[in-house]
Amino acid sequence: MNKLMLYTVLFIGFFMMSNTVSAQKFGYLNSQALLAEMPEVKQARANLETFQKQLQKKGEGMLTELQGKYQTAQQKAERGELSPKEQEVELQKLKQQEAEIGKFEQDMIRQIQEKEATLLGPILEKVNNAIKSVAEENGYQFVFDASTQVLLYADQTTDVSAMVKSKLGI
Repeated sequence: MNKLMLYTVLFIGFFMMSNTVSAQKFGYLNSQALLAEMPEVKQARANLETFQKQLQKKGEGMLTELQGKYQTAQQKAERGELSPKEQEVELQKLKQQEAEIGKFEQDMIRQIQEKEATLLGPILEKVNNAIKSVAEENGYQFVFDASTQVLLYADQTTDVSAMVKSKLGI
């Protein structure tokens, strides 16, 4: 009798687990392709590129100025217009300016990353909200990102990209 009861409980447990697993709904989308189609992302990338070019131009100007000062100092030294002490002082000034350019380059990278986060952050939040909304409205327990290459197989009928695009108005 106990064995019959045990088998019955096990059978009911397996039945309930299989119903739970089969009731789960999975979907996927390619976030990189989705973002590439969004006009907001294209505009943000253009703004970021303009910002980056401005910073690069400023950095190139600083470098050109430094190179000119190096050449001038070298010419003065060759003509004997600078004493060894003056050469040393001039070299220290140039090394200091070179260090400032290095600091500027590091700041430039940080500024570009901050600008990218500022420009793309709201867009990514909008996309995530659209994905969440589509998942909730259509009963998806999981939505995977095919662009991360973690997805090993995907049935085309589970692609939710079109619904997310529709939610975003693209």
